Amino acid sequence: MTIESPDGDIIDCIHKRRQPALDHPLLKNHKIQKAPPEMPKRRSTVGKRDGDDDAAAAAAPAPSNSADAAKGAWQAWHRNGTWCPRGTVPVRRSTAHDVLRAKSLYDFGKKRHPPGLAQLPDAPDVVSGNGHEHAIAYTGSTQEVYGAKATINVWDPSIEEVNEFSLSQIWILSGSFDGTDLNSIEAGWQVSPELYGDSRPRLFTYWTSDSYQATGCYNLLCAGFVQTNSRIAIGAAISPISSFSGSQFDITILIWKDPKLGNWWMSFGDTTLVGYWPAELFTHLADHATMVEWGGEVVNSRPNGGHTTTQMGSGRFAEEGFGKAGYFRNLQVVDADNSLSSAQGISTLAENTNCYDIKSSYSNEWGTYFYFGGPGKNPQCP
Repeated sequence: MTIESPDGDIIDCIHKRRQPALDHPLLKNHKIQKAPPEMPKRRSTVGKRDGDDDAAAAAAPAPSNSADAAKGAWQAWHRNGTWCPRGTVPVRRSTAHDVLRAKSLYDFGKKRHPPGLAQLPDAPDVVSGNGHEHAIAYTGSTQEVYGAKATINVWDPSIEEVNEFSLSQIWILSGSFDGTDLNSIEAGWQVSPELYGDSRPRLFTYWTSDSYQATGCYNLLCAGFVQTNSRIAIGAAISPISSFSGSQFDITILIWKDPKLGNWWMSFGDTTLVGYWPAELFTHLADHATMVEWGGEVVNSRPNGGHTTTQMGSGRFAEEGFGKAGYFRNLQVVDADNSLSSAQGISTLAENTNCYDIKSSYSNEWGTYFYFGGPGKNPQCP
């Protein structure tokens, strides 16, 4: 069955046992996990977190009904009321134009990370000087982590060059941050004209087991991620989206390690299981993660010799707050006993706060949260 989305996407409904994931050589004997994983339980926590910014906390994250004011976003291809049948999974069809926009067939669907990561202390995915810029919050690198969760509001940041992107995501990380064996599981929303041919924000996933060198890819563009849901299309546009000083629409993403079988599952919204990354794909993440990052990333290709005007988040700085800036709220981590607790003692980092910045805090309603983003090029960011 094939579904034409109102936004122009073609969604093919493929039998779940014929999906791309199972072509991976490490998965030739893999049996799709039928028993649903045990969802992490919420651990009750009360009170203010260590290290919160009192001034920021005093400025409430939003109106007291902010959780109600922010509504859940879904996907554009559902608008005509058509879904893939049970037993199938929706796969966004790639076109010849999608492939031709990539530097090469090998590069199609891959993040470009150069060899030799210039590291900042405790911030593994921050690669300075290669055109990737971030505004992120992250956990310390000494703890064992079994998953993470956050709710992210969705925008459509403008992108200056076709080979640039802007994304808001969760990273689950383990391995050597300055070597070739970094394992990463990622999910969130992104705007990438090169990958999708338009400027719509789209739900995406990514994985690598060798520091973005040869393994892994976005979405279902290579073998690896096993989809189990017939209603969520990875790579499809998210709709509706937030508007400046208007309605805020957000998505909730949870990634966690199934304590029984060891696969890394992803849920979308409150409890909608999307699929999983099989444990066989990974080396370090076969056990647990050592760090989580939440936040924004853009590519700055320095068009015309100056900073790009590609926006992060809403294109507004963190100080503008609810209804104007991008946010991540209710940041949580999954512990060894499969329980969710509010992320504590997080650090924040942005390479160039004149271009993109981040401000974190804590409230009873939003737990650990932060605003982030920026316009890119401006008088203070030439």
